[in-house]
Amino acid sequence: MSISTPALPEVTPTAERILQRIDWQVVRRLDGLLQGDYRSLFYGYGVDFADLREYQPEDDIRYIDWNVTARMDTPYIRQYTEDREITAWFLLDLSPSVDFGTLRTQKRNQLVDFVASTARLLTRHGNRVGSIFYSGNIDRVLPARGGRLHVLRLIHELLQQPRQTRAPFTDLGALLHAGLATIKRRSLIFVVSDFISAPGWERRLSLLNRRHEVLAVRLWDPREVELPDVGPLWLEDAETGEQLYVDTHDRAFRRRYAEAAQQRETALNEAFKRAGVDALTLSTEEDLVRAIVRFASLRENRRR
Repeated sequence: MSISTPALPEVTPTAERILQRIDWQVVRRLDGLLQGDYRSLFYGYGVDFADLREYQPEDDIRYIDWNVTARMDTPYIRQYTEDREITAWFLLDLSPSVDFGTLRTQKRNQLVDFVASTARLLTRHGNRVGSIFYSGNIDRVLPARGGRLHVLRLIHELLQQPRQTRAPFTDLGALLHAGLATIKRRSLIFVVSDFISAPGWERRLSLLNRRHEVLAVRLWDPREVELPDVGPLWLEDAETGEQLYVDTHDRAFRRRYAEAAQQRETALNEAFKRAGVDALTLSTEEDLVRAIVRFASLRENRRR
């Protein structure tokens, strides 16, 4: 697999306007709501092995040292010293299904805002961020760097990323494999996707989480889980272009549609749980700040 790392271009006024909006509408509000304490979002990124100790209830099972556990016949966990600097990576699914949206915005727009907000939060405290773009193939890798200018360039690259009208069905396994091959140093990794993919990516997510601290950010739109009663219409698969004529007046059809969506939701949650990955669900109709605060509270409660 060939992965290019092109020279970063000059940023555009549009990227600057987006970052200014993020600073005023997202980062400032998060500062007030989280009181500047983002550990509930970013904990667990220790990189240096420090010691072993016996497992205690509510310890994170991902840090169990299975070799020592087998020799001692009792569970032991690894302890790490937390590095002051975080290296974070965004593994970004930019396949055609991410361009779906209905009432308020598209999933891609939520992706851009989330990445811009999180990158800004991290880099203003001296941390570095990198990203891998995927749209059916690995399009580019932006190495991890720090500073406001790097965030602007990341936003610019996202805005310049071509939108695919047709593509082979998304295989998130390829994106996760690229993360495994590219990111050598233990890092904080955000996998940002709608997780509409060919099967088989779950194992690679689990492998990635063994090496790094991984957070899944699942993009979704309410119309993907419940159809309104608007009469006959054509539905088109964003990935393949396949079209289907349906009558949304049919209650039985709407019920089957909702049941299928619920089954997919359950399967995704089970996959995240098996991989040991926390997931932030980000709707196109949800306020980004409220979603991040809700996620931070969830992680903080689990940590206690």
